[in-house]
Amino acid sequence: MFDLDQLPAESVPALRDSVMNLLVAFASGPRPIQTQLCVCLASLAIQMTGWKDVLATVGSALGSNAGDCVLEFLRILPEEVTEGRKINLSVCSTDNIPPTYPSITRSATALLPTASTNPRLLDCITSWMREIPASKIVESPLLDVILKALDDDVSFEAAVESVCTLYRDTREVDDSLPIIQTLYPRLMSLRPKIAEAAEAEDMDAFRGITRLFAEAGESWVVLIARLPSDFRGLVEAVLECCARDWERDAVSLTFVFWYELKQYVTLERYADARVSYSDVFSKLVDVMVKHLEYPRPEEGETDLFGGDREQEEKFRHYRHSMGDVLKDCCAVIGVTECLSKAYQLIQQWISNYASQASDEHVPNWQELEAPLFSLRAMGRMVDPEESQILPQVIPLITQIPNQEKVRFQAIMALARYTEWTAQHPETLEAQLNYVISGFQHSSPEVVQAAALAFKFLGTDCQKLLGGHIAQLHSFYESVLDKLKPASQEEVTEGVAAVVAVQPLEKIYETMKMFCNPIMARIMNLANNAKDEQGQRAVAVVNPYVSPHEENPAVKYCGEVLPIMTTIVMNFTSSTPILERVCRCWRNMLISYRTAMTPLLPTLAESLANGFQASREGCFLWATDAVVREFSEGADLVDPGTSRAVFQFYEQQAIAFLRILNDLPPENLPDALSALTLQQIDPLIATLHYYHDLFSFAFEKPAVSDFTTSDGDPYMNPPEIREAVKQLIASQGQVLSQRLLTGMLFSFPAECFPDASGVMMSLFDLMPQEAGAWFQSTLQMLPAGTMKAGEAERLLKGISDRTSRIPIGDEMWHLEKGWAGWRPPGSGLADKFSVDQDLTSQKHLS
Repeated sequence: MFDLDQLPAESVPALRDSVMNLLVAFASGPRPIQTQLCVCLASLAIQMTGWKDVLATVGSALGSNAGDCVLEFLRILPEEVTEGRKINLSVCSTDNIPPTYPSITRSATALLPTASTNPRLLDCITSWMREIPASKIVESPLLDVILKALDDDVSFEAAVESVCTLYRDTREVDDSLPIIQTLYPRLMSLRPKIAEAAEAEDMDAFRGITRLFAEAGESWVVLIARLPSDFRGLVEAVLECCARDWERDAVSLTFVFWYELKQYVTLERYADARVSYSDVFSKLVDVMVKHLEYPRPEEGETDLFGGDREQEEKFRHYRHSMGDVLKDCCAVIGVTECLSKAYQLIQQWISNYASQASDEHVPNWQELEAPLFSLRAMGRMVDPEESQILPQVIPLITQIPNQEKVRFQAIMALARYTEWTAQHPETLEAQLNYVISGFQHSSPEVVQAAALAFKFLGTDCQKLLGGHIAQLHSFYESVLDKLKPASQEEVTEGVAAVVAVQPLEKIYETMKMFCNPIMARIMNLANNAKDEQGQRAVAVVNPYVSPHEENPAVKYCGEVLPIMTTIVMNFTSSTPILERVCRCWRNMLISYRTAMTPLLPTLAESLANGFQASREGCFLWATDAVVREFSEGADLVDPGTSRAVFQFYEQQAIAFLRILNDLPPENLPDALSALTLQQIDPLIATLHYYHDLFSFAFEKPAVSDFTTSDGDPYMNPPEIREAVKQLIASQGQVLSQRLLTGMLFSFPAECFPDASGVMMSLFDLMPQEAGAWFQSTLQMLPAGTMKAGEAERLLKGISDRTSRIPIGDEMWHLEKGWAGWRPPGSGLADKFSVDQDLTSQKHLS
């Protein structure tokens, strides 16, 4: 009821009485209707500042036989006070809502024989914990009611929520120590319930118990680190929850706790706690690796998840989260111990099952795949100099059998340790052969993993592979056409990294060897415009060359430049092809910078001709790289080249403006029209454009870091400032309408800061005119669209702004009041839609 002020004040009590009568009628249900009536009545209670006896009135009206309905109202009331988003609390009061703790206590006492079996009472208690201090709950009979409810199936979930809400009020552990000292033994007395729920295979109860211990740990983690002997039992209880989770469904509730505990015990001041809990984290590694195992299908089934793809995706996500827990364990007990556990599990599988394994059948492969995944997950924590476990485990990985899941995980594990491989070249050959053989696997996932691993082997071991160019070329040509585009890029990047470390005299021939076949493919498949390997190679192969020597990579670029130009002129209407060619040219410029000087005239001509023929913006994007790399003052750029670049830029700018002049107004990228859109990206781009444009009305434009020839900051010439102000003066009224329309009705919330910034710029530049524009716009609002008080307050703020008093607070109130609401059928956008097109046409002419 956010529009109560539209009702005459003398009618509000009658509305309240009507709602209350309806609530009495539906006191026994249905519950959805009852809940909505309670929400309505709570909203009235908050806004009716003259209603002083809310609880007494509601209780009297409902009577003693509607206890659950009273509890529902009591539950909703604090939620509406703290979370109600549609009530302007600045004009309301909560003074008429008395402290409710005594009422709840009386209700619990009256219901004492059955209180623990009444989830509505527990929900009510939980709701009022927003207002009632935790100490009051702990010192009252309510604590016993809550904990006793954990024994009742009906109230169990509500009781868990109550206890966890109580924890959150004790996060300031030093202030809450007496409360924690009361709660902790009561909590630990619940530990036997972990085993009971697990043995009964009651997943709902097990999740609830796990949540009780995990969230207690999160709230009291500082004390757990500070007093390890006193709180060890809680940590062990959380570990037990992880270990007994047969469905692997509740263990995720503990992840935050393990992370928070790791954050503390790895600090120097909590070194004793780190030692004390090391055995717990060691056991946690064992538990997590066991949980990483894929499920075993039923007899005769081949699908691990019984066709449930959602469950499979959930399992994948869950595994990566458990990988983060393994990283936490590495930080606490060290990577050597964690790696050794994975190594021992791999050895154990080899000892038990390796002799039975074949390409067609790998027994109990889940027990092998899980430690491989754990090795991959822990890789980020392992130093490239590690010398105890990896020298033993890497050779084992290269002998892993060909089962799809196992092979995928083995290759991904090798990809994680390529930095280590670079320090241990004796292991490279076996790894490279294992990865390359993965490209022949029937599983697309294994092939993608092999491409990724090859990329990292190439980039991290480039010097070790530098002498094997011929073999790499043969491999590259054999697999390239069989890969998906993403894998093609990864393999190309790995190869390019090796090419980049070739001796200078060999780079030209090497690039030609690899890139000529790619250029042939591009010429044959230009219509599809899917091949980006050439530009990927250009971006990576960037050898150091003296400024006075010819760059061999640039030499090769000069050979392929005419081919690309031909493609551009033959496909002037194909945006994908043009964008890819321009991206390649841009990569050349950014990679080789001033070494591209010999190709600059040809490239500039290609860019100019391409833009004239296609009118595609990608040519201007590539032109930007030319201007940036060869502008005045750049290193190793002579004045003649800078002048030529400026002439080229001028030529492109003139062509751009001529193209705009030839376009009909409706096809122009008009910023005023763009403000009527509702997509985030074009709106934000348009608002940024206005911000940059308006900055040229000030002395220092926000978008320029240029200095004068004397080194002084660039100052905007008066004639430019005046021209921008004249433009604003001519279009300010329409712009104000568009901005306010958007902020009130159509802009996504992400656009509000930028829109407010543009408004503020208008007020900074033309305070009197801007005030008049916005006042005029607000007065055009359809009747009833805004509350009278809000409109007057904003108009006053605008008036004050014109007197140089900030209206930031008023704009903030306006944003908050309208960000989540759009009035149906009475949009300000509709009000202005009639003259939008005319305004745009006038602006463009």
